[in-house]
Amino acid sequence: MSHTAELIAVGTELLLGNIANTDAQMLSQGLSTLGINVYYHTVVGDNPQRLKAAVELAKTRADLIITTGGLGPTCDDLTKNVLAECFGKKLVFDEGSAQRIRDYFARLHPDRPMTDNNLQQAMLPEGCTIFSNDWGTAPGCAFESGGVRVIMLPGPPRECRAMFRYRAIPYLQDLADGVIVSRTLKLFGIGESAMEARLRDEMQVMTNPTLAPYAKEGECELRITAKAADHHQAISLIAPVEAQLRGIFGDKVYGADIGSLEEAVLALLKGQKKTLGTAESCTGGLIAKRMTDLPGASAVFRGGVVSYSSEIKKSVLGVPADLLDKYGAVSAQVAKAMAEGARRVLGCDLAVSATGVAGPDQDDRGNPVGLVYVALATDKGTYVREVRAGSGRERIRTVASHHAFDLVRRYLTGLLIF
Repeated sequence: MSHTAELIAVGTELLLGNIANTDAQMLSQGLSTLGINVYYHTVVGDNPQRLKAAVELAKTRADLIITTGGLGPTCDDLTKNVLAECFGKKLVFDEGSAQRIRDYFARLHPDRPMTDNNLQQAMLPEGCTIFSNDWGTAPGCAFESGGVRVIMLPGPPRECRAMFRYRAIPYLQDLADGVIVSRTLKLFGIGESAMEARLRDEMQVMTNPTLAPYAKEGECELRITAKAADHHQAISLIAPVEAQLRGIFGDKVYGADIGSLEEAVLALLKGQKKTLGTAESCTGGLIAKRMTDLPGASAVFRGGVVSYSSEIKKSVLGVPADLLDKYGAVSAQVAKAMAEGARRVLGCDLAVSATGVAGPDQDDRGNPVGLVYVALATDKGTYVREVRAGSGRERIRTVASHHAFDLVRRYLTGLLIF
């Protein structure tokens, strides 16, 4: 039997954008591993009428409703009251939960008395399965009514994650209908529309596995998702589709189930015992930042120079003045000299550079916004790539840094030959 779930997050702070709804992401991922389909996400403020309307709608289209938030001690914590009303359940006082709450406050705040309003958290739907909360005060719970199962979890992410893992998942095991497994291919060097156009016919007829494209800033993803009785069978369904996609897109695929280009580059550098350095102008240190954001980068990353001015390009990186005078800072020649200078100054095996026009206006030589030159210096020579990165400073910097990592990736995998 296939189950359809709806997640209802309760909290005005979510609607205002004060906090992100990370609970929903975590729950969706966890439910997928149980083979439970999540079809709807709903966010409702702390308003009983609107929450009731959302629950009544969810009852018509889902046989599993999971709520997060609204279980606390304050007057706007109304989830249990509304859910009990919607399903015709009475709230009853659970002394076991009340004692756990008293013990919690005695342990954490022995020098101040617990206020009585905290005990409203011990009011639970009659006949429910109680989820004791070892990470906070508000217990969760679950019950079944009219063919719909309801699970209520606390909203704070630390509590919600633990309660789902250690309380809700064991309860849901009987609902599990196989597993859902996804594998994500990461691509660089092709746009989403071009990628989708090559796959449209296949995607329209695929049922299991399914294939979905996603666009990120400057790169794309292809997610293959299969449903099967167990993980091994799901992987067996995914494997031929992945092989087909790799055959279609070739060296544009830089990895599978990997977070970023820089992660791929870090793994390659470590595997080949190579070091990397950077010389950046228009990217303002973003390439170095992305690299050093990764754990373990210190094993391979030597350092970086942010040579935003021509004076620093000359004095630190040793870019010849005549190159700057003749070609300008935004040129293939200067990008080459920057990368070679960084490799020499930093004493690294490989060095990448980026110089370009981030805007908002063209430079004094008439170079357009978005024109970037990225270079890679190695012991075998230096390669320069011209990039048209579009408009918008953030996009230009991001795309330029993507290209820098792509040059390193291609060189280390033998795709870039001098």
